Amino acid sequence: MVRKRVLASRFRDSDPIDESPDHILVGVVSIPENAESPWRLIGKRILIAVLALLLAAVVVYLDRDGYDGGGGADGHLTVIDSIYYATVSLSTTGYGDITPITQQARLINTVIITPLRLVFLILLVGTTLSVLTEQSRQAFKIQRWRSLVRNHTVVVGYGTKGRSSVAAMLADEISPEDIVVVDTDPQALKAAAARGLVTVQGSATRSDILKLAGVSRAAAVVVATNTDDTAVLVTLTARELAPNAKIVATVRESDNKHLLKQSGADSVVVSAETAGRLLGLATITPTVVGMMEDLLTPDEGFSIAERRVEEAEIGGSPRHLAELVLGVVRKGQLIKVNEPEADALESGDRLLYIRMVSG
Repeated sequence: MVRKRVLASRFRDSDPIDESPDHILVGVVSIPENAESPWRLIGKRILIAVLALLLAAVVVYLDRDGYDGGGGADGHLTVIDSIYYATVSLSTTGYGDITPITQQARLINTVIITPLRLVFLILLVGTTLSVLTEQSRQAFKIQRWRSLVRNHTVVVGYGTKGRSSVAAMLADEISPEDIVVVDTDPQALKAAAARGLVTVQGSATRSDILKLAGVSRAAAVVVATNTDDTAVLVTLTARELAPNAKIVATVRESDNKHLLKQSGADSVVVSAETAGRLLGLATITPTVVGMMEDLLTPDEGFSIAERRVEEAEIGGSPRHLAELVLGVVRKGQLIKVNEPEADALESGDRLLYIRMVSG
């Protein structure tokens, strides 16, 4: 146990990023949101500018007797004069040919026209302020997400295996908001964000990155890294941070399977062996490979599912049920349907069965 802690501590940073202020995490943590068209954003800004201009013109016209330099009778402002004055005033041009001369007009300029001028200036430098506003908004969203995230799934690595695992979870009706992807590749994280997933950029071998992903409050961790040694280190760190989380890891070589188990993985998938077996089956019975792929694709054909035993089914045999039952999960252990222990279902059992998926 001491050796495990020493090994894990070698990959920790001296300045934990999970303890950083939320505004520092902008660019590290990405909270998905609905993308908006640039033309729509420009249209909104133009609309706000026009509304501010019209509001200023109406305010000035209603108090037109308090201004000097208008082209109307007795020097009063016309509608055109009001629009003109609002335009030059909000744009800070200020020619000075029309000026407020009464106390009321000057007060209105101070209380109403000046704030509208500020809105206009914000629109003029909108690009810079937009960036600042977006950063502040992202910082707030990160703060809120970190305080609320619970019972989610952390996926480490968004390569081929990571994408496939996420696709399977989404097809099984798990919400994208309940999945957090950790990776070092910005392009991979961009692809994950496009699917509505929360992303964290950094190496999952560092405990502070996993803490930032909320692994200590996660229900499950999927380790889908590119190398076996990285998978071992990530699993070791994740298990230390989340003693009760379900950890599922994948390795390329079967010789490393025991290392993942010793590091704390609940389930280990050997990718090289699985692919090799499918290749061998394809040369003899290619239709079996097609059926296996069908079973592993939850959104079409058949899929392997799990459900709780109903009260009316307790005491009966799973072989007599309408579904094709493969096994019984009892107290965390899988019992195959042909084993004697599975003949009588018990309260709390879960059935592993083949479910028909409507197209």
